[in-house]
Amino acid sequence: MADLTDEIDDLYRSIGDSPDLLAAVDRVLQAHGAGPARAAFERAGARDFLGLEGEAIPLYREALDRGLEEPERLQCVVQLASSLRNEGDADEAVALLRRARTGAPAEGRDWVDAFLALSLQSAGEPAQALATALRALAPHLTLYGRAVRSYADELDPPARPPGTV
Repeated sequence: MADLTDEIDDLYRSIGDSPDLLAAVDRVLQAHGAGPARAAFERAGARDFLGLEGEAIPLYREALDRGLEEPERLQCVVQLASSLRNEGDADEAVALLRRARTGAPAEGRDWVDAFLALSLQSAGEPAQALATALRALAPHLTLYGRAVRSYADELDPPARPPGTV
């Protein structure tokens, strides 16, 4: 039997944005005996994919409340934040993503930063949004990475640790 993640990914490719996706995801989850946290996450993702963010948000929250484990946990937080932003709650999205960034693996930080930049823009913080995007990009630049980081710091100076001048 194929891996649950692979089967879900295959559904997105084969069914696309058809409403049939929801029933197909449920069948795959049942066939794999997915636990409640993972099932809630996958059901939320399917709704999100179909543009039903309002239906996805409570399912993402359920997945997190039920103890969804990594690597899906970080994906769930990013997807929840994206849905919140799309539904007009950019401030909560920013708060979620800032908390998620702490302790996120290097690969995950780029996901978080991309959606954090979008959420900051939606929250009316364009300078912070641009600085966040530039800081995420800078380490990947073979030239000018230091300069780009410096420009990001001009847009949004990094917080200084307490007790420093």
